[in-house]
Amino acid sequence: MKKSIIFATVIAIAFSVLYVSCKQSDVAPKGFVYLAEAVPDAILEIRYYSTYNFVGDRINGYEKPVALLTTEAAEALKAVSDDVKAQGYRLKIYDAYRPQRAVTHFINWAKDTSDTRMKQYFYPNLDKSVLFTQGYIAEKSGHSRGSTVDLTLFDMESEKEVDMGGTFDWFGIESHPDYMQISEEQYANRMILREAMLRHGFKPLEEEWWHFTLKDEPYPDTYFDYPVK
Repeated sequence: MKKSIIFATVIAIAFSVLYVSCKQSDVAPKGFVYLAEAVPDAILEIRYYSTYNFVGDRINGYEKPVALLTTEAAEALKAVSDDVKAQGYRLKIYDAYRPQRAVTHFINWAKDTSDTRMKQYFYPNLDKSVLFTQGYIAEKSGHSRGSTVDLTLFDMESEKEVDMGGTFDWFGIESHPDYMQISEEQYANRMILREAMLRHGFKPLEEEWWHFTLKDEPYPDTYFDYPVK
């Protein structure tokens, strides 16, 4: 009986330690929050945790399929979520905070011109050797400051992603928000997202319809390297 009690006690303590450890690992870095908690209506499809991205591998620093943002950016994004939900949409998040080690992964990949596994999906019209020189890959990313998000819209009625006339992370002029050689509906969809983001304090990027940064970001000069976990 005593042995059984001792064994049960040891197991209970082990589970308690494991529970505490798991809880501690789920604590966001200071100044950051998990989007699943801050914007519960958002759908997460964290591309750099998967292998479906322009590299073709899981990216360094993405240890869990979760999204982090600064508290200020998450609060603004919640307002965007409420805005588009009233219009029949949900937000779908591809990427948010990005650790510097992930950016370094991109740089190293770009330098290896022999690795073109994902070319047909993300840059079929470009030679990989120009991705760095033309600015598609950079040594620093606004994502690493914690207040930038890549996203699209999800139609709640059709239960499908909204047609934006181009895929996330497509390298080319087709990704520019003002690209006009798409259908009127596709362009209008881009503007629904863009206008909602602008209304709630985000600024766009001229080259990517999916990319927005909080205007008054709290860490404009800091590039973080916490892993996404």
